[in-house]
Amino acid sequence: METQTATGPIVLLTRLARVVYRRSTAELLGMTIRELGALAYLRDHHPATQHALSKALSIDANNCVLLLNDLEARQYVERRRDPMDRRRHLVELTAKGRTALERAELAQGSVEDQVLGMLSTEERLVLQRLLTRALEGQLSDMDNE
Repeated sequence: METQTATGPIVLLTRLARVVYRRSTAELLGMTIRELGALAYLRDHHPATQHALSKALSIDANNCVLLLNDLEARQYVERRRDPMDRRRHLVELTAKGRTALERAELAQGSVEDQVLGMLSTEERLVLQRLLTRALEGQLSDMDNE
């Protein structure tokens, strides 16, 4: 039975995100969900600049540096100066980071199954495409700022 609601999609998305954050514990994932997001971005956009990572995660530059400090201390990422622009840092996922990310994504899959269990495989794919498109629109808007 489908529940009817007048609540807008952003409110529903926010509520669902809170459920995901509560269930995606560091104990389950082996890292925080923010770290998982950072490592996944670095896997998909390598090498990435710190600035691009900061924008993609919607965190300020100082918090991005703190996040990268923690990931670097765990040997999940490496930072180096961009040879084309010495003012920028490039960030790359290490082999250890890739292994940790794969474990975390497997664990996160169980959370997704719990949270999205009412959706069919096709509905999940549609949701992923829609959320990706909405996020890409926001990232491109930030590029124009």
